[in-house]
Amino acid sequence: MHHWRKSSYSGDAANNCVELARTPDTVLMRESDEPHTVIATTPAALRALTRAARAGRFDQLSR
Repeated sequence: MHHWRKSSYSGDAANNCVELARTPDTVLMRESDEPHTVIATTPAALRALTRAARAGRFDQLSR
């Protein structure tokens, strides 16, 4: 059983957030409204993704 955590930015809304759980070697991610769909990644890959997002590397995708 995994201990899922949601971002404090999600507020009180129950079904509009990304949740994370940790295993010894991976980070698990899911959307709260799709709890059976889980993506597994490494901590290093998740750090690279968040760094790229913060740096604006994906901003052109929303245009």
